[in-house]
Amino acid sequence: MARVAASPAAAPSRRPGVVGASAYVGGRRVADVAIEDAGDWVRRPGHVVWIGLHEPDAELLRQVQVQFGLHDLAIEDAEKAHQRPKLEQYGDALFVVARTAQMVEGRIAFGETHLFVGRGYVVSVRHGASVTYATVRERCEACPAMLAHGEDYILYAILDFIVDNYMPVIEAVRAEAEAIEDGVLATTLKQSDVERLYQLRRDLLRLRSAVGPLVEVCSRLEHADLPAIDGELHPLFRDVTDHVRRVQEEIDALREMLAFAFEASLMTSQAQQTEIARKLASWAAILAVPTAVAGIYGMNFEVMPELHWAYGYFIVLAVLAAACGILYWRFRRAGWL
Repeated sequence: MARVAASPAAAPSRRPGVVGASAYVGGRRVADVAIEDAGDWVRRPGHVVWIGLHEPDAELLRQVQVQFGLHDLAIEDAEKAHQRPKLEQYGDALFVVARTAQMVEGRIAFGETHLFVGRGYVVSVRHGASVTYATVRERCEACPAMLAHGEDYILYAILDFIVDNYMPVIEAVRAEAEAIEDGVLATTLKQSDVERLYQLRRDLLRLRSAVGPLVEVCSRLEHADLPAIDGELHPLFRDVTDHVRRVQEEIDALREMLAFAFEASLMTSQAQQTEIARKLASWAAILAVPTAVAGIYGMNFEVMPELHWAYGYFIVLAVLAAACGILYWRFRRAGWL
């Protein structure tokens, strides 16, 4: 009867920074709650409060801290929003930091999500580029049997959603990298293409720095005896760990692909320069013959018997033509022309 009495509570008006705030019993939502009343809902037996915040101000974070008794250091980290992925334990509560990523105007934009997990509550705080977790809430509510596990399952669902959203970013980078790679052997990369390669590699390095520490976080959730994590859910966190490692492998493969594209472009450019140099050297050698002959007969010596031959001019032209023709044939045969 107590559950039935709680369910008809009127939904509180949403305030800036609050995306969702609901109470659940047995995996089913029984009420939307106000931040000021969240602590009272947590103290009710069998209730789990899930609050989602997006770039909250300091006042809102302090109100959440009072309701759930959150640690000052964790609140300070959530307010600054410049943390590396990590997992910290404060008494019976966990504080998890994860980095999010999205493609924004062709660049990888990064954000942060801070998760406060304790007995009977989960608070997610999003900063920067990130997909809303309303989808996660809808999926969890569609499966009450799993949501009935409580706050640790909500933590798993959010982390899994964050890791899954790395893949669209990687796929977008892969599509562009493959397009650049396909064009490398066809022509030399333009300056803009080279700059784009550097941008993509730098963004992938930042993405790897964001993803890497998350492996350690998920591994601790998978193996450590943490108070807020039920041992039955360890396989789920193991699955998230596998996904994160797969993302790492994809990032490393893409960085190698971009490095190969850049190196291939350099080799193609060098090959083209070598070919041009060979052609110039071949023509220079061919032109050196008539230049040398013209220089000899331009020395203006008085005693040059062949100058008085009736056919001397034609003989010299024939010799020049034959010499140039032989040189052209040899260079052509060697593949220099």
